[in-house]
Amino acid sequence: MSASKITIRPATPDDAEALLSIYAPYVKHTAITFEYEVPSVEEFRERIIHTLKLYPYLVAQQETSNSSTASTEIVGYAYAGPLHPRAAYAWSVETSIYVKKSKKKSGIGKALYSALEKVLAAQNITNVNACIASPETDDEYLNHNSIQFHQHLGYSMIGEFHKCAYKFGRWYNMIWMEKMIGSHHQEQPAMIPFPEVTKL
Repeated sequence: MSASKITIRPATPDDAEALLSIYAPYVKHTAITFEYEVPSVEEFRERIIHTLKLYPYLVAQQETSNSSTASTEIVGYAYAGPLHPRAAYAWSVETSIYVKKSKKKSGIGKALYSALEKVLAAQNITNVNACIASPETDDEYLNHNSIQFHQHLGYSMIGEFHKCAYKFGRWYNMIWMEKMIGSHHQEQPAMIPFPEVTKL
C-alpha cells in the first residue's frame, strides 16, 4: 500500500525543465494559454528568475512512498506577477497556475492557490486577479473548468473581452476574475518583495 502527500515550496531556476514539461502540453494542445510555441528551457528559467525578484513562484511536489521505495515528483506550479507596471498597481497581482494533466482534480490546484494567497497576503497584496481564457462553448481545446475552479475558490467575474484571442483556427474570449485578500487603507503599507518574505 502506498501513501502520498503534497508539499508546496518556492520554485528555483533548476525546476525549469520539470515545470516546462507540465506547461508544454497546455501550449501544444489547449487554448488555456495563448502562447503558440513552447518556450525553451533557458527562456523558462529566465521567467522563473524574473518572477522571483518580486513575486512568489511556487511548486507542488508529490511525495509517494510504500514499504520499499519513495519518490518525489513535481506535479504543478503557480506564480504571481504585476497586474500592471505602474506604481499605483503595486498591491494588485495577476496569478497563473498549471497542474500536471494526469494529476488534475486531486486538490493540488487548491493547495497551490492557498499557499500562494498566504504569501501574497504577507507581501501586503490586496487584490488577486486571474486572466482566464473562455470559450463561447466548450470544445476540444478549452472548457469552463478554470473559471469554475476560481469561482469555487472565491473569485468573482469582473469583466470579459470577446473574441480577443485566436488559436487553433478559433476565436476565444478572455475573462478577468478577482479576489480580495487584504484590506484597503488610506495609508497603505508598502508591498514587500517576495525574497523578504521568509516563510510560506
